[in-house]
Parts: sequence; C-alpha cells; structure tokens
Amino acid sequence: MLISPPFGGGRAPVLARNTVASSQPLATQAGIEALQNGGNAVDAALATAITLTVVEPTMNGLGGDSFAILWDGTKIHGLNASGRAPAAWTPEYFAGKNAMDLIGWNTVTVPGMVAGWIELSRKFGKLPFAQLFKRAINYAENGFPVSPVIARQWREAIPILKNQPGFSESFLIDGKAPAAGQIWKYPAQAKTLKDIAATEGESFYKGPLAQSMVDFAKATGGCFSMQDFADNRPEWVEPLAFDYGDYALLEIPPNGSGIAAQMALGILQAANVKQYPANSAQRIHLQIEAMRLAFADAYAYVSDARSMEVPVSSLLDRDYLASRAAMIDHTKAGSYGAGDPHCGGTVYLCAADESGMMISYIQSNFKGFGSGVVAPGGIAFHNRGMSFSLVAGHPNQVAPGKRPFHTILPAFLTKAGKPSMAFGVMGGNMQPQGHIQFVMRFVDEYLNPQACSDAPRWRIDDLGKLTVEASMPQSIVDGLIAMGHEVAIQPANSLDFGSAQAIAKLSEETDSVYIAGSDHRRDGLAAGF
Repeated sequence: MLISPPFGGGRAPVLARNTVASSQPLATQAGIEALQNGGNAVDAALATAITLTVVEPTMNGLGGDSFAILWDGTKIHGLNASGRAPAAWTPEYFAGKNAMDLIGWNTVTVPGMVAGWIELSRKFGKLPFAQLFKRAINYAENGFPVSPVIARQWREAIPILKNQPGFSESFLIDGKAPAAGQIWKYPAQAKTLKDIAATEGESFYKGPLAQSMVDFAKATGGCFSMQDFADNRPEWVEPLAFDYGDYALLEIPPNGSGIAAQMALGILQAANVKQYPANSAQRIHLQIEAMRLAFADAYAYVSDARSMEVPVSSLLDRDYLASRAAMIDHTKAGSYGAGDPHCGGTVYLCAADESGMMISYIQSNFKGFGSGVVAPGGIAFHNRGMSFSLVAGHPNQVAPGKRPFHTILPAFLTKAGKPSMAFGVMGGNMQPQGHIQFVMRFVDEYLNPQACSDAPRWRIDDLGKLTVEASMPQSIVDGLIAMGHEVAIQPANSLDFGSAQAIAKLSEETDSVYIAGSDHRRDGLAAGF
C-alpha cells in the first residue's frame, strides 16, 4: 500500500490503533471520545452517528434509515435497519399517480435508523446506550457553529422544502438558514434524543414519541399508525461477497443496491479492464459502461428481498456478467437495457479499535433533509419511499410493509476471509459507482484510503448523464469525448460525487494498526489515537 498521497493537495492519511472517520469533525470527536471512555468500534460508530443527526441535519435525521457491515473480531455481520411502507400504502392508495412523489408525506416510510442503533448497541456495544448521546444532546441544547458546506446545503434546501409540514418552524431562523459560523441550537431535538436514550428507543416505536409522530401525520396529511411503528424490526443479514482479485467486496443484499457495484466489477473483470493503464480514458470508459449495464439490471430487478423475482445468484453469475461485458464496445460509448439473467443528502462513517473490531456504517434521510416533513421534537423524515415503483407487477412496486429499493450502502473489503477495509461513498446513485472506483484504486493501484478518496471521480447522474470532477485530467476527458461520451465537468465545489471515509488495516501482519482517510469534498475528518 502506498502511504504517501499521489494526488496534488491531498490530505495525509491517519495512522492509529483506534480510529473514526466521518463527514463532520464534531461527530468524529464524539466517536473518539467513546473509544477513550472504554467503548469499542461499535460504540464509537453509534456516538458518531447519533451526533451527526444534530450537527449535519442537511444529510440525515432521526427519521431516516441505516445499514451496517461489521467485523466483530471473528465474523462478519450485516444489519439492514431500513423501514417499511405504512400499512395504508396499497397500490390503490396511489391510484391516479404515474410516479411516486419526491417530497412530502407520500415519500415517508417508517424510520428504521433508531432501531438499528438499539440493535447494534445491544448486540455489540460495551458502553451504556444513554452515554452515546452525550455529545449530540450537548450540541442540540447549547449549539454548535454551522460549517460552510452544511450552511450551503441548508440554504439550497429552503425553496424546495419550506412549505412541507414542520420544516420552516424547525429548521429556519426568521425564514432563513443559519449562515456559516452561526450557532445553531435545537432544544426540542435535545429533548427527543434524551427520550430515545432513556427508553432505549421504546418511546420512538411504541411510546410517546411514536404517538406524537402518528398524531402529527394524521393532522398534516400522513397515514402512519401506531402499529406501523410497533411492527418495525431491523434485520441481521448475511452480506453478499463478490471476489475481485485477492479481495472480496461485501455489500448488504437487496433491498440494498450494493449488488450493482459487484455486478459492475464482475463485468469489468470479464472485459479484462486491467489491459488498460490506470488513470486512462480507456479504463474509465469501461468502468462507465459496466456501471450502466449494472444499473440497468439493478433498476429492473432489485427490490425488497421478499419480492425479488430474479435471485441475486443469477445477477452475480460469472457467465451472465461475461455476456453483459461482451456487449461493451471498448472504443465507443453505448446504451443498455436490462439483461435477461437465468432465474433459478446521506452520511457515512467507519470505526475500528485495537481489539480488531471494524464497522462500516451509513445512515440517511435520502435527498438532503429528506421529505421535508419534520415532526415535533426535530424528527426529520426521510423520503425513501420515493424509490418505490408504481408500475403494476414490478418487483419494487409499492405495497404495505414493503421495503423500497435503497441506495445507501456500507461497504467492506476482506482478504482471505479477514477484514481489510471498511469504506463508503455517500450520494444517492453515486454510491455503487464510488465503490467500484474506490475498490479499483485500492486493489489494483495499491493506494491508501485517503488517496483513494482524493482521486478524481466520474458519475452517471440520476438522469443518466456522465459528469466528471473538475480535477479529472483533461487528457481523460478528451479521450472519453472521442469515444462518444457526452461529458459535463462539474465545478470544483460540487458535492455530486459524494464524500468518502475509509479505514484499512495497515498490513496483514499488524492487526490493530489502521490507516484512515476522510473526504475533502465535505467537512470530513479521520482521527485516532
């Protein structure tokens, strides 16, 4: 692994026996404090995650979902803490609509994140659950200075969300977003956090907080019931593993879309991507084409695992992926539909401790603040339900109690069955694309996590258009254009390419020494001791 940064102006990686990396420095410090107080990597991740709901509300909140992949010292575990559709969400409920709404109550599924916190703490944590809330409650009660990136995201959300129930009353000051450096306080959110901490989430799913959310929904156009909340359960799952070279990429299985990254890597292997040099237009062209093929299948077939008609084994079948790779013209951009396999605003963080425990964790309100709906007590709801389909018979068609197609993806690399790196890239459909770019930098180019994060990225946006960062070398841009790609170059301060955090083992021989990186695209910080 190359420790020195190869990209100009890149950050130096952090080397430590205990480390945390997140998208916000105050949250990272909360995780470090948990480790210093005798907690393990899971405690650190939870303290960080809980604090992020306060200090980075533009990307996550108490009404969101979460996923995790962790190594407990001997075994890998996966947690799906995404919520389900309300019982009222039958296809008939959406009659007359051609597509799901993008914001508002009709995008809000039951929040699963808080249940995920509880499950992780009970199964793996060492510290008392309430202790993990200390920093978050303090920042909500006494305030913190808003960073420039978060202030910008906050300001840009106002025209879209200001008329949603509870948003302006909760997140605006005299009709405006807080400016960079301004102290933001939210005492009502502190009270909610105290209630969750004191009851270990019981209040959020079966008690006063649940009742408050249900009452607010009934008063403002939602359709939650107490039973919807009481029925919520996180689920321990076996992560999907897909070999790439000497490593295996682990992703949460559907309803998560991490399988798209694994499919793309399989297509790239079949296309012999390594015949082209790193940082060349030819290699990036193949990455883009492989990702387009993978997305076509993911959008057609991935859904709640209970309703998937095509098994994941078929989507990851090497022969099938080779047939998809054969569709790629190595010299020309193409467009692709779904194949026919044989049927038989997000925050990411990671933490590792000197015992060997590592966790890759992600939580989200989806599009920025999410739905824009904010229940009393600062519970900002995600808009994850917008990812359902209204097409009759589609595997991702909306239905009561169903989980929607999900874009938030914690990732993990193992080597010979042992942990190698916990990592993630935030940002909607950027996540599987970021995963393949990150993996190839780490595995094929031997770059350290910080350098993997600093490297310029490309993205196929939500409309299918190819965009690249301003730092992408002009020779690569010119080469892609020559192959028929329409390339849009985003400004240097664009957040469209996600932010990344990663913690890797320094070497196979040093179990408790890690090398960590955090993205310059947001306010991220990796720290350790």
